[in-house]
Amino acid sequence: MKPVKIMPCLDMKEGRVVKGVHFVDIRDAGDPVENARYYQEEGADELAMLDIAATVENRKTRLEWVRQVAAVVTIPLTVGGGINSLEDIDLVLMAGAAKVSMNSAAVRNPALVEEGAKRFGPERITVAIDGRRNPSLPSGFEVVVAGGTLPVGRDAVAWARECESRGAGVILPTSMDGDGTLAGYDIPFTRAISSAVSVPVVASGGAGTLEHFREAVVEGGAQILLAASVFHFRTFRIGEVKAYLRSQGIATA
Repeated sequence: MKPVKIMPCLDMKEGRVVKGVHFVDIRDAGDPVENARYYQEEGADELAMLDIAATVENRKTRLEWVRQVAAVVTIPLTVGGGINSLEDIDLVLMAGAAKVSMNSAAVRNPALVEEGAKRFGPERITVAIDGRRNPSLPSGFEVVVAGGTLPVGRDAVAWARECESRGAGVILPTSMDGDGTLAGYDIPFTRAISSAVSVPVVASGGAGTLEHFREAVVEGGAQILLAASVFHFRTFRIGEVKAYLRSQGIATA
């Protein structure tokens, strides 16, 4: 197994880092530039920045936020939210991102994943899949778009496979059932995705204890561990998480 990576996530709204529960009940979590600088110093392997209101507000990612954050980090920065075209991808990468993350736009136009991977390289294309339980679908998980507001009737695991076949280099599934709850990653959802694809899978949504990080790797099959609340509110430091994982026999980057 490759060394596991730790990826703090900056959920952005109105120029601030915010954090919600189940995608709602938003509260402030600080300045994005200060947070980004802190996480790099703390030993983060990658950083995510998601403009959570872009799709709902029907606008593009705010490139000034990307530039400001990219200016203070050297670790890979993945940016998502409001990326709907090859031009959008190009602009975000030129603003300093190493990767882009697409969710709603990929569902609306799956060819964008393929075209993005061909033009910019698969390693730069992440597809985020927000999912919720729906027993009527084969895997039991349904894709939800538009910032968690619109279920689309598509099976999340089948969609992950399609995204990989179209060239996505990373799959980032987030469980709406677990988001922000601190009750643990949604292991069945993470495992369902990681078992279906061969590209790296990011565990996202719900980390609250050190044990949750271990579970995401050992039981969920994740190679990248994304967390927000526990880092933003300083429940754990990144070094603590890495030391714990190593104590459990899990190599870290």
